Amino acid sequence: MGISAGFRARIVPTFAAVLGAVVTALLGNWQLNRAAGKEALQQRIDAMAREPAIHVGAQAIDPDALVYRNVQAVGEFDESATVYLDNKVRDGMPGYEIVSPLKLRDSSRYVLVDRGWVQAARTRAELPAIRTPEDEVIVLGIALPGNPPVFELSDQIRNGKVWQNLTVDRHRQAYGLELQPIFIHQQNDLDDGLLRQWRRPDVGIERHRAYAFQWFSLCAVIVVLYVILNVRRKTRS
Repeated sequence: MGISAGFRARIVPTFAAVLGAVVTALLGNWQLNRAAGKEALQQRIDAMAREPAIHVGAQAIDPDALVYRNVQAVGEFDESATVYLDNKVRDGMPGYEIVSPLKLRDSSRYVLVDRGWVQAARTRAELPAIRTPEDEVIVLGIALPGNPPVFELSDQIRNGKVWQNLTVDRHRQAYGLELQPIFIHQQNDLDDGLLRQWRRPDVGIERHRAYAFQWFSLCAVIVVLYVILNVRRKTRS
């Protein structure tokens, strides 16, 4: 008497397994394609970071033409409309990023400048003092999208000058200023005591690769389980 293995599959489980394997494989391939597209975008961003600065002035700009490029703006900061962006941690220390509108020279337009980071005070009720230049300044930095998507768990996004998230549209609604549709991440020093060590813009290549690995892994699990569950032992004499 001996035991041998035979493969006997039923139609419905087979159809479900094939469908699951095909779908997960396609999703994995889609994520790889997205990663490839993001990699090309990252290369363009890195190349643009080496190009000369583009001047942001009185004329309305096309944000798509400036995002991730080096930019320069000349004007005066409006301290009255400064925003403290909350929950910005550096080296384990809580703090704020300081965003001020810069009134552009010879213009009624402003541009929002993320000026840098400052450590939080001892209590939440106390805001750290910020040194804001009173005279005209030259700001050099990187242009970022003015209205990026934000994820929020609460409708309470603002408490005085402290904001959880900020977009150009929200600032415009709150203060009524005519704003250019971008942020500038300031890079040059204006002797204001703020820290400016910005991370390199990350378009999420590794995230898509991780998703692709998960989908391909699930595809492999489906195939392996299908084979295991459809192998039947047979007894022979």
